[in-house]
Amino acid sequence: MRLEGKVAIITGAASGFGEGMAKRFAEEGARVVVADLNAKGAERVAEEIGANAIWTQTDVSLRSEFDEMVYAAKSAFGRIDIMVNNAGFTHRNGDMLGVDEETFDLITAVNMKAVYHAALAVVPIMDRQGGGVILTTASTAGLRPRPGLTWYNASKGWAITATKSMAVELAPKSIRVNCLCPVAGETGMLEKFMGADTPEIREKFRASIPLGRLSTPLDIANAALWLASDEAAFITGVALEVDGGRCI
Repeated sequence: MRLEGKVAIITGAASGFGEGMAKRFAEEGARVVVADLNAKGAERVAEEIGANAIWTQTDVSLRSEFDEMVYAAKSAFGRIDIMVNNAGFTHRNGDMLGVDEETFDLITAVNMKAVYHAALAVVPIMDRQGGGVILTTASTAGLRPRPGLTWYNASKGWAITATKSMAVELAPKSIRVNCLCPVAGETGMLEKFMGADTPEIREKFRASIPLGRLSTPLDIANAALWLASDEAAFITGVALEVDGGRCI
């Protein structure tokens, strides 16, 4: 029970990597706030976890909704130990000049500005509690960018740099800050990452991964679990590649 007594907020937790994290954290003793713009999905995940979870409908691009989410967490569980910035958005794989401004703005709001909102909302709480963990889902795209996802790649590079800077600044408060860099996985955004979902394109993606498969929510959840646990008490500022060797 590596997260016994801990309270975790996980955004984008109605499906994919976030759902995997929420369920895995709960299995290890955490009480979990399942936050997502998709209310029905968030409710389903929280109900499947049981008494140790609540759900909130949260638009991470808005500071006011972050404050409501944090209020719900504190009201239900009394504290916040772990903040997982997992919600993400991408444009479809293709020409960088073909991405409209509205899509670009949404990418920056969800993948970048939400990390800022989270820090404003939870750092004072963690500081008063004597420490905490902030974990962001970045991407291998931020470490080894490839053509076709330029603006998404840039947003994840920003998340990695923000993680490292936050880690240094928040270390005196005993707040550890890390990020995960997953390779493409079985999530709702996979088709956009690939441009189209065909057996041929899937095989092309798999062939670029030395271990020969896409990532799974459990792969990402297990990595997140370790970084969030006290087993990683001396780990901060790390961008952990969970990629089957893709970034080598």
